[in-house]
Amino acid sequence: MGWGSGRAWPLLTGERGHYELAAAHEVKPFIKAMEGFGSITGLLPEQVWDKPDRPDIYMRLGRPTGAAMPLMWAHAEYIKLLRSTLDGKVFDLIPEVASRYLGNRKSYCQLEIWKFNRQTATIKRGYTLRILVPAPFRLHWSDDQWQTAQDTASSPTALGIEFVDLPVKASQQSPLRFTFSGRPTAGGKIAITSSP
Repeated sequence: MGWGSGRAWPLLTGERGHYELAAAHEVKPFIKAMEGFGSITGLLPEQVWDKPDRPDIYMRLGRPTGAAMPLMWAHAEYIKLLRSTLDGKVFDLIPEVASRYLGNRKSYCQLEIWKFNRQTATIKRGYTLRILVPAPFRLHWSDDQWQTAQDTASSPTALGIEFVDLPVKASQQSPLRFTFSGRPTAGGKIAITSSP
């Protein structure tokens, strides 16, 4: 027994309409297309036929395929698109998420993780090196080729993992070097790369 093929989803037309609205482009063609995909009673299907008409199997280009109908997800996308068009902006856009991906990303802490099973060798200027170990530890470290050194005690997390964060200055040139107090052979040298 074979299986059928998936077809075009009207709800994705609504998502594309939201994309075009966010890009300040025309949205009405996407609304009209979604409306055209509906049944004669206005129900939106899960899928529409995306090939030339096949009257022998009752399939018409751009019309419901017989998949789930109504698909409430498609109806919700249509209503959201109408509301967004009326507002002139994507109405359910979450400002904090938009800021994270569209705004000034430097305002967020950018981490590079080092742990015994993932010993990164480089870090960008302006990032923070987070050293993770599954038990309390004291980190002996230097950012100037061991001319000076510091000792930092780890902090616990709710997951039972301990960490030390080492911020990398924008002007940092020398690699970060560190060992674990009581385990001088364990540690690392992290080269500094250009800022993001």
